Amino acid sequence: MRRTVYGPEHDAFRATVRTFLEKEVVAHYDEWEERGMPPRDFYTKCGELGIMGLGIPEEYGGGGASYLFNAVVAEEAGRLGLGLGPLRIHCDISVPYFVDHANEEQKARWLPGLADGSLVCALALTEPGAGSDLAGLSASARLDGDEYVVNGSKTFITGGLNADIFLTAVKTDPTQRHAGLSLLVIDATAPGVSRGAPMKKIGLHIQEACEIFFDDVRVPAANLLGEVGQGFTYLTSHLPQERMSISVNAQSSAASVVTQTVEYVNGRKAFGKTLSHFQNTKFVLADCATQVEAGWAMLDRALVALDAGELTPTDAAKVKLFVTEMQGRVVDACLQLFGGYGYMTEYPVARAWADARVGRIYGGSSEIMKTIIAKDLGL
Repeated sequence: MRRTVYGPEHDAFRATVRTFLEKEVVAHYDEWEERGMPPRDFYTKCGELGIMGLGIPEEYGGGGASYLFNAVVAEEAGRLGLGLGPLRIHCDISVPYFVDHANEEQKARWLPGLADGSLVCALALTEPGAGSDLAGLSASARLDGDEYVVNGSKTFITGGLNADIFLTAVKTDPTQRHAGLSLLVIDATAPGVSRGAPMKKIGLHIQEACEIFFDDVRVPAANLLGEVGQGFTYLTSHLPQERMSISVNAQSSAASVVTQTVEYVNGRKAFGKTLSHFQNTKFVLADCATQVEAGWAMLDRALVALDAGELTPTDAAKVKLFVTEMQGRVVDACLQLFGGYGYMTEYPVARAWADARVGRIYGGSSEIMKTIIAKDLGL
C-alpha cells in the first residue's frame, strides 16, 4: 500500500541518506563490526551531511526539521541492516532534551557541537540495579557550592565509548523516588569518569555498549539540564519518541528481511525446484508480508501523531510492542527459509535475527509496554 506520511522533501532527503550510508557505512560495515564500533569521524561526516542536528534549530547550526527526517535515517539504516544505535541515541533521543530543556546559555554552548558532530552525546540512564524502573536509580549528585559531586555507575550505555558527553540521570534528592531525579550533562573526560570495556552482546556488534563509572565527579551546576527534581518528568515525556525510534528501525528491518527472503527463495533450489515453488514457502512469506504491512500502517499513524505532537505514551507503547514482536516473528520465520545458510553470519538474515532480539527489551521491555497499555485500559 502507498505510504502517505512522507512528502517530496523527505523523499529527496531519503535519496541523499541512502547514498551516504551505502558509500560511507556499508562498504566498511564488516570492518567496523569486527572493531565493535564505527570510527569517531563517522559522526563528523554525519554532521557535515546535517544528520546529527536535524532536530536542532537553524540558529544553532541545525536543520530545524521535524522528527520525520530522523525517521527517514532510521528507516534507511534498518533497510540496509545497519546497527547505528549510537547515532539514533544522539539524534532521536538525546538532542530533544537539549532543545526542550536547555537554557539559552546551554543551547549556545552545546547545540552547535551536537549539530556538527564535534559533540556526540550518549544517554546514561540504566543502572546495574535498575533497568526499566527509572525512579529506582541510585547514582547520586550532591550539591557542593556551585558544583555537583556525582557518584554511581551506569550500564548498557549505547555509544558510551565514542561519546563526548553523557546526558545522565542522577538522584539529587535520595529521599524522593520521582521528585528526586534530575538530569546532568557530564563531560566524558572529567576527572573521576571512567568507562568499562565493551560489553559482549548476542547481536548489534557494531554499536558499543559499556559501563560508565562516576567517582566523586565534580560537575558544574551550570550543567543541570532543566529544573532540579524534574528529571523523571522530562524522561517520561520523551519516551514516546525514543520508542518510535526503536519501532521505525525494527519495522524497516523486518520489511527488508522479507524482501531479501523473497529474492533468496526465487533463486534457491531444493529437490529440483526453487523454494518459492513449495506451498509452505508461499504461505510463510504471505503471512510475513501481511504482518509487515500491518506494521507500516500502525507505524505511519503514529508518525503522523508524533509529528503533530499528539502521540501519547500509551500509543507509543502499542506501536513498540507490536512492531518489535512482529519483527522477531518475521525475521525468525525468514531465517528458517534460508535453512542452514540462514545460520551463517555471511548472510544478512543471520545478523538481522541476532540484532532484532534486543528490540523487545531496550527502550522498555514488551512486558513494560503491556503494563502501560493495561493501565490505560483501567486494569
